[in-house]
Amino acid sequence: MTATHNLWLPAPTDLTLLPHEIHVWRIDLDQPEPQLQNLAATLSSDEMARAERFYFQEHQQRFIAGRGILRTILARYLGIQPLQVQFNYQHRGKPVLADAFANTGLAFNLSHSQGLGLCAVNCTRPIGVDLEYIRPMSDLETLAKRFFLSREYEMLRSLSPSEQQEVFFRYWTCKEAYLKATGDGLAQLEQVEVSLTLTEPAKLEISEEDWSLFELLPANNYVAAVAIENFDWHLKCWQY
Repeated sequence: MTATHNLWLPAPTDLTLLPHEIHVWRIDLDQPEPQLQNLAATLSSDEMARAERFYFQEHQQRFIAGRGILRTILARYLGIQPLQVQFNYQHRGKPVLADAFANTGLAFNLSHSQGLGLCAVNCTRPIGVDLEYIRPMSDLETLAKRFFLSREYEMLRSLSPSEQQEVFFRYWTCKEAYLKATGDGLAQLEQVEVSLTLTEPAKLEISEEDWSLFELLPANNYVAAVAIENFDWHLKCWQY
């Protein structure tokens, strides 16, 4: 694996997001009950209604933690209270800041898997982040054949079973991060070409467009990727 185990530092109290920076926040979605209650108090009525539709309490609590912490993070950049953050929703349900905040330029994306979440923030470009827990999958090759390009599929097939799992999720997070940045859905997954090897970092193979791709290892058995247009970005990783 070529991505580095990033140093996740506590964010400074005077948090500043410069135009050439990407901030990635690592979020623990399994919060203690008192903290969950505080976070729930920052949610809108439609967010609470959505939380209550989850069948399992664990999923309900993780949704409240993820959305409440997202509000808390964005509020720090906007200089407002978490409850004052307002969202619009794109056609696939992706939250973006409401039009009232359009002049800030602030863009964000959130991804979660199991008990971990990642939030990527930028102030000049749309951004995409995807996080996956590496887990055994019986239909891994079938999924790869369906969603990956033939070159990617053949590369995956040449690996040992344990390597296949890791590389499958590396491909998946890179493609997904790009599609989340562009606003395109999973239906386009097989049209996004990623080149990577066990020893080389992933690159997006997109003609006539410049895209940066960052692979992250936020925790054991997790892989993640951040995609954003243009080059020369500086990545900072914060622990919420």
